[in-house]
Amino acid sequence: MDEKTISMERVYEGRIVSLELHEVEMRDGTRTSREIVRHGPAVAVVAQLPKPDDRFVFVRQFRKPLDRPVLEIVAGNVEDSEDLEEAACREVLEETGYEVTKIERLGALYPSPGYVDERIEIYYARLWHEPRSRNLDHDEDIEVHFHSRDVVRMLIHTGQIQDGKTMAAWLLYEQRRAAQKERDT
Repeated sequence: MDEKTISMERVYEGRIVSLELHEVEMRDGTRTSREIVRHGPAVAVVAQLPKPDDRFVFVRQFRKPLDRPVLEIVAGNVEDSEDLEEAACREVLEETGYEVTKIERLGALYPSPGYVDERIEIYYARLWHEPRSRNLDHDEDIEVHFHSRDVVRMLIHTGQIQDGKTMAAWLLYEQRRAAQKERDT
């Protein structure tokens, strides 16, 4: 199952995304168009403070497409020369001030493959107990929030966390945690 690209026009090239219009031919010969957003690789991190605190670190920032603040896990774009783990650690430090002491890949996701090729690598990170100063990008205004596991579950269940990458990352984290418990018994 595939579609043959007949023509492609790049109609927008931005700092983070580009937009392409494709004319495609489907298997049955039907021609149609596809709008494709191109986006580079990104990372997202389920970040947890060290024991005995064990709370999870979230960020809250205004998201213009929704015109409201959103509570989500730390995330960001991978810079040209970075590897994925390096990008994840950098984003945690920049947005929260916490250094990563241990990091583990949980998986990856495509947020909306019907129109965008963005791939987000998901990590779990243990953090150093004391934060340093943050190093936010010039266009970021981010609040740091701390929540227990039970509160995170409640925030998802009640719809107070609606960010897709955050919910998917939390599911991957919970699956990892359950598998570890099973191995330990």
